[in-house]
Amino acid sequence: MRKNVSILAAALAAFMFSGAALANEDKPEKKTAAEAESAQPVGDTWITTKVKSSLLADNDVSGTKIEVDTVNGVVFLTGTASSQAQIDKAKRIAAAVEGVSKVDASKLVVSAN
Repeated sequence: MRKNVSILAAALAAFMFSGAALANEDKPEKKTAAEAESAQPVGDTWITTKVKSSLLADNDVSGTKIEVDTVNGVVFLTGTASSQAQIDKAKRIAAAVEGVSKVDASKLVVSAN
């Protein structure tokens, strides 16, 4: 009798497990906000970090006043620079980073401050 109970318990456990697995197959995976915005969130984060650190390391560009965001390999530079030459150099620095497909600096403006 004990043997039959343990066999029955094992069969029931296997049945419940397979049912749970099937139930989970019907549910779509939830995506994080970063995944919803970008097809390559990890790569974009790496690009953003590399561009920002490169701007901060450059003596001719005020990297502290430039914000960097990356979506699908496109780098967006926003903020202020003290001259058009700094904007141009910031664009060149960003474009030189591996994985960057385009640089949008349309919101990076020259400021006297």
